[in-house]
Amino acid sequence: MMWWPVLFLALLGLGCAKRSEPPGATRSASLPHGRSTNALSTARILGAPAPRNSAGALRSPSEGPAVGSADDNLPFTPTGTRVASVAWRTWIYTDTGKQRTRYGYLRAGAVVDARGPGIVNDGCDGGWYRVNPRGFVCIGLGASLKLDDPVALASVNRPIRGQSAPYLYALSNETPPLLYFKLPSKAQMNESEGYDVSGRAANFRERMRATGARSPLVSLEGPPDFLAQGQKLDKPYGVKSPLRYLVHAGPASVDSGFAIAKTFLWQERAFGLTTELDVIALDRVKLVEPSEFHGLELLTGEALPVAFVKDRQVPEYGSGPQGMPVGIGSFAFRQGLKLRDGKRRTGGLLETRDGVFAPEASLRILPARDSYPSFATGDRKWLDISIRQQTLVAYVGMRPVYATLVSTGRGGMGDPEKVLATVRGTFMIYQKEVSSTMDGDDDRSDSFNLRDVPFVQYFHKGYALHGTYWHDDFGKVRSHGCVNLAPIDAAWLFEWTDPSVPSDWHGAVNKDRGTVVYIHA
Repeated sequence: MMWWPVLFLALLGLGCAKRSEPPGATRSASLPHGRSTNALSTARILGAPAPRNSAGALRSPSEGPAVGSADDNLPFTPTGTRVASVAWRTWIYTDTGKQRTRYGYLRAGAVVDARGPGIVNDGCDGGWYRVNPRGFVCIGLGASLKLDDPVALASVNRPIRGQSAPYLYALSNETPPLLYFKLPSKAQMNESEGYDVSGRAANFRERMRATGARSPLVSLEGPPDFLAQGQKLDKPYGVKSPLRYLVHAGPASVDSGFAIAKTFLWQERAFGLTTELDVIALDRVKLVEPSEFHGLELLTGEALPVAFVKDRQVPEYGSGPQGMPVGIGSFAFRQGLKLRDGKRRTGGLLETRDGVFAPEASLRILPARDSYPSFATGDRKWLDISIRQQTLVAYVGMRPVYATLVSTGRGGMGDPEKVLATVRGTFMIYQKEVSSTMDGDDDRSDSFNLRDVPFVQYFHKGYALHGTYWHDDFGKVRSHGCVNLAPIDAAWLFEWTDPSVPSDWHGAVNKDRGTVVYIHA
């Protein structure tokens, strides 16, 4: 069963907005002037002399890459030095010089191997450290050598990749939750919320027992150590810190979606710790059970056409005497079928590769292409997205490898400058994030505040492919313009496309060599 708050759905038909950069994320704010691209000219190395050659002279460029330069960028064997991210985005840079650019970023709580000694220059007083597999991070507001930093400890639960949703998700009730920054007493809960907290908490626990917490992310054990003794939660650098009262920072907005990194029981009430380090009562939200819909992975030797069942209670047929079809059951709604050849049999039936038959009239068919765009060559990856069909096919050259249903902008084939439509054309994925917050407020009376939208892949301005936890209407137009993916599809595509995101990173940037996204009618 999936719980959906009526008001939230009334506000949402959404799925895309301009990306919201956190404080400190702009290049102008983080790149002081006056530094040389040669790190040796202005940098000093913490705890080590400048590198010299065998004759004792300073090493020349011909004798190897300058420390801290873009060429000083090879993977290294870990030595035990580790760095913790304590910011919403700890940026990873190509080098330590003035013209450095970004490779990607770490999320608060990530702990990665680092290579020292630190390189100090006028852009990083705390010292630059090399991280695997590439790039440099600055010790300071965004990263720390202290692995027991309070923000790092509170953010220790990492997102899950490659399966479905990276976090447990929840949507606000009509009465949204308070954003607690420390564990409240029962008296403080009753005073702050003004309702029968104990009765509501007991009802929620009973519903959890009755329905079963099928998500592996739901655990109602005791609170974590960093909260159990009455400690206050600090926000990661780059996350807004609103005005705080005694134990909370007021209510969340009614149109909020939350990513929950950990659940626990406190004072006989179930709570969740969000990725932004707020504590919310779970009886004030609707826990989301992700859609089970997913597309079809096409293995070696398999090809289009494929189909998805578009109606409910569609009969499934097998071969009876003399080859006549005989009913053997029914297909599930939106079930994916690999068709044998796409040729209609007697009675309007199509045969699947499994040897069963389905009525063509009840199928949405993704046929084989009869022509290909010029970039469909060799082993180049690209995504073929049809707005009219609401489908996506992933290709390697001319070979399809994955096919699924999507939800594009609800403006259909309209002008994206005038209506909520998905932009059409040929693009490349230039930035990927394991999760990214999306929010928006426009003159169409739509607003949303969705935390940690999963598996986001930006391909043009603020347009992205991403997983969707607030609806299950894949195969129909629905979004603000982004390409909405079912959670399982989003997880698969995120790991398949370029640029790749290293396992400990939260985001990667590459504006030159990303996977092609081809969007057409």
